[in-house]
Amino acid sequence: MGYRVKLNVFEGPFDLLVYLIEHAQMSIYDIRISEITSQYLSYVEDMRKADVNVSSEFMVLAAALLEIKSRMLLPRKTEDSGSGQVSEDPRTELVEKLVEYKKFKNLSEMLQTRAEKTAMQLEKPQEDLSVYTGEPDEYLNLDIDKFRKAFEQFLVRKRRIEEIRAHHRRTEKQRITTEVRMENICDFFRSSNVKETDFRKLIPEKDDRYDIAVTFSSVLEMMKERKLDAEQRYLFGDITVRATEHLFDDTPEVTFDSIKENADGK
Repeated sequence: MGYRVKLNVFEGPFDLLVYLIEHAQMSIYDIRISEITSQYLSYVEDMRKADVNVSSEFMVLAAALLEIKSRMLLPRKTEDSGSGQVSEDPRTELVEKLVEYKKFKNLSEMLQTRAEKTAMQLEKPQEDLSVYTGEPDEYLNLDIDKFRKAFEQFLVRKRRIEEIRAHHRRTEKQRITTEVRMENICDFFRSSNVKETDFRKLIPEKDDRYDIAVTFSSVLEMMKERKLDAEQRYLFGDITVRATEHLFDDTPEVTFDSIKENADGK
């Protein structure tokens, strides 16, 4: 059963022939010349019917395939025939040309791939580095004014480098804990002697989201301990925070754990 493949464009007759051989899963060194010739001629005929401009190279290779096919049908001499000579395989010359073609085709594909990768790379334009280069002892031969100007330029560059380093230096900000913020809130109400305030006044760093979140969670925890009350009259409105008597009462709260500790102490 023949294997037939149709494509629109080939770079040349050898490109078509190699394609047919590879997709018919033939070995390039053992071509089934009769089958591949039929495939080739059928494809060239389809190209002509479709009014595709078939170059003379396709026709030359078609003639060569027909010649090889005819020679393959003739009986060949072997060592058993008694002549002592072995006739050459008619496909040998074609195989050599196909191997050479595949080698150069692979090289062209490799160069094409490199060209595409190189086209995506950007190069930095060359800069004039003469200002930063030169002989180490060049300034020793200058007069005092030129030496002063050179030293001032050195200081300017040094100061610029320090500014860039300071700008890009990343320092890890010390994060305050909920326990510390709860103590700060208690100190705020006790020192100011007020029992009601706006929630925003409890936030030291109002532009810091982390500080806002810690303050909010601290208020919720103190409400759970009944030290604070909070009220928001409408959605997204201001939050009013009020201190309860428990916040000003320094007497420790009697809990089950404290009773158990006292019992164990006795």
